Amino acid sequence: MKKVFLIDDSAVMLMSVKEALSMAGYEVETATNGEDAMEKIKGGIKPDLIITDINMPKMDGISFIKNVRPILKFTPILVLTTESETAKRDEAKKSGATGWLVKPVSGPDLLKVIKQVLPEA
Repeated sequence: MKKVFLIDDSAVMLMSVKEALSMAGYEVETATNGEDAMEKIKGGIKPDLIITDINMPKMDGISFIKNVRPILKFTPILVLTTESETAKRDEAKKSGATGWLVKPVSGPDLLKVIKQVLPEA
């Protein structure tokens, strides 16, 4: 079973995305900000895919991506955010993000993108 690590400070977002992913057969681990997520990664979580928000307290998504990239070099990272600004998107890509999705994203659309970045999923 593929493990997806979902990072978002919105409890509603975490719940709805986690439910969609769980129903599609993914194991889902969650964190509420980049700092929390880094602790879990350092604690040994090995996700097949990371989905992170950009605007979060303590450590935002871009900082999280910069921090996690050296540890998980080949893990795809999708950004799921309300940000649609091109500069933010470019910064995320430069930091190591694999893809970018603007909220709200429907379950089927999210799963379609996940299948593109995780071909064997």
